[in-house]
Amino acid sequence: MRRFWLPLLAFAALVALLAAALWRPPAPPGGAAMVGQPAPTLRLARLDAPQRSLGRDDLLGRPWVLNVWASWCAPCRQEMPALKALAATGHVPVVGLNHKDEAAQASAWLAREGDPFVANLVDADGHAGLEWGVVAVPETFVIDRDGIVRFKHSGVLTEALVRERLLPLLESLGG
Repeated sequence: MRRFWLPLLAFAALVALLAAALWRPPAPPGGAAMVGQPAPTLRLARLDAPQRSLGRDDLLGRPWVLNVWASWCAPCRQEMPALKALAATGHVPVVGLNHKDEAAQASAWLAREGDPFVANLVDADGHAGLEWGVVAVPETFVIDRDGIVRFKHSGVLTEALVRERLLPLLESLGG
């Protein structure tokens, strides 16, 4: 009789474990898990001056925006008017993270499209993007004065999104 119940109990326990895993709330997609967490402390070379670098700690004390982009990214071209409008407000520094790109192509793209960034950081191998939880470019993050990620947007940043979400958030953060 015991031979019958032991496998049945083991099977029931396995079913219970699988059911619990299915009913668990899903993890936030991509780097949304970054929201509420400290921004990565990476120090990266600047696109315009590779001998100089910039990191999160250099930007502490005031809110800032990080935009992940690439010259090969068509949606990145679409969001340039919104980034230029955000940068033009002067509320916060807008930093670019050039993701998996060639430096010469990135520099030429910025010269052609316009450069709304106070600095562009180089992420040629994509390691920094992994640290930030980047799933696909473009992605935009808002970081508060203490270096905590307060907002993440995956996809094209629009002028409406800047006006309706980013500017009020930045204002509430003291930007």
